[in-house]
Amino acid sequence: MSIRPITDTLRHIGGGVFIDMASDKMSELVQAVDERGKSGTLTLTVTVKKASRGGAMNITGKVALKKPAEDLMEALLFATPEGNLVADDPHQQKLDLKVAGAPDQSAALKTA
Repeated sequence: MSIRPITDTLRHIGGGVFIDMASDKMSELVQAVDERGKSGTLTLTVTVKKASRGGAMNITGKVALKKPAEDLMEALLFATPEGNLVADDPHQQKLDLKVAGAPDQSAALKTA
């Protein structure tokens, strides 16, 4: 008798649910890697344990997915003496900026 492909055994774990779950997680991983451009891993763990009688084997399976990390969100804030974080540097003087009016069209420069 020749050695059977492992996929034959994987199809029996959980009545086929294990291999279906692994397929779903593989698709999820591929999409995450495509979106983020970073690698991830899909780990299938198959445990084989001898049953207590009759020469049978108890096979269990586990699927673990590690997606690529998402990019971190950040903000540049300044610390105040009180320990707060604020968007404007508390050590820098504020400028009194005003909105300029529309330019005067009659005073347009002429070119020679």
